[in-house]
Amino acid sequence: MNLRLVRPEDYYEISRLINDWWGGRKMSDMLPKLFFDHFNDTSYIVEKDEVIIGFLIGFVSQTKPNEAYIHFVGVHPEYRKNQVGKKLYHTFFENVKRRSVKIVRAVTSPVNKTSIAYHTRMGFEVEQGDRTADGVSVFSNYDGLGQDRVLFLKIL
Repeated sequence: MNLRLVRPEDYYEISRLINDWWGGRKMSDMLPKLFFDHFNDTSYIVEKDEVIIGFLIGFVSQTKPNEAYIHFVGVHPEYRKNQVGKKLYHTFFENVKRRSVKIVRAVTSPVNKTSIAYHTRMGFEVEQGDRTADGVSVFSNYDGLGQDRVLFLKIL
């Protein structure tokens, strides 16, 4: 497996893969090309035999320079038990630590139990929201009316 930084042209390949990797859910709109153009020094691709099998899109906050945010992570379903995600996360953590980042944040939907479990295994804590949904603390209307989210925090 080869790990490298994201390039702007990777957007076109990844945007075709996302919906398939999420079982047909419409997810590609959540990852516009601007992330590939503006955050490619903190975002990564994992390839095997020159085929993309995983990616992580993240950045350091301009507003809070001691914080970073992981916006989107995807791993090809056939490679999800091969430590691809772990490699992506740890590479991101090391990159942002070198930039004096102390906190990493991430967000997911309360129905995405797989994401919640994965983030907690990666050392993230669920932040205390304003209510509980599906057994997890959520922030009501975080991404718009009716769009509750689970917020994660990891201290590096």
